[in-house]
Amino acid sequence: MVFDPQAFLARAGLGRKILNLKKNDTAYAQGDPTDAIFYVQTGRLRITVTSANGKEATLALVGAGEFAGEDCMVSAHPLRLATATAMTECALLRISKAEMVRALHQEPAFSNVFVSFLLTRNARIQADLVDQLFNSSEKRLARILLLLAQFGKESKPETVVPKISQETLAEMIGTTRSRVSFFMNRFRKLGFIEYNGEIRVHNSLLNIFLQE
Repeated sequence: MVFDPQAFLARAGLGRKILNLKKNDTAYAQGDPTDAIFYVQTGRLRITVTSANGKEATLALVGAGEFAGEDCMVSAHPLRLATATAMTECALLRISKAEMVRALHQEPAFSNVFVSFLLTRNARIQADLVDQLFNSSEKRLARILLLLAQFGKESKPETVVPKISQETLAEMIGTTRSRVSFFMNRFRKLGFIEYNGEIRVHNSLLNIFLQE
């Protein structure tokens, strides 16, 4: 029987369990054992890290079709380095570390899917670093909104950004909430976004990157 990676990621089975999370539920917490990896079937997770003095920072937002907690595959990290919290209702496939290792070793098609994800994630991390080093906070905010709206993906972009606070956006781009509020109002006045409880992103927001 031919192995189907999408079927493997769509249902429960040996070493695999589907978890349904409500908004603000925790998939895993910083300091938990790294004994499983998670595949997001629906919804979105926020990945955060908390310092020793209690300061929290957002590292990434993980959506449908992506993995979270992949650090469990690194033996040097026996404990979680971050926390994954549901931003919306989520359906996650929890895959035990043992089952993940088995699938990667025995199923080349699944290994290709996972390696592709890791390469995409690595490229995103590099792009985040370049963005943080060279772009203005206004451009960083525009980029985050476009990413959240899934512009640039093969599928049709969502355009509507899942509910996210200005405080979280400020954490992600390294600025203050007041600056985020200023830019959001500017984007709305320019017709780049609609912002009334939810954020709807238009293609014209890309114009921010064409400005000097």
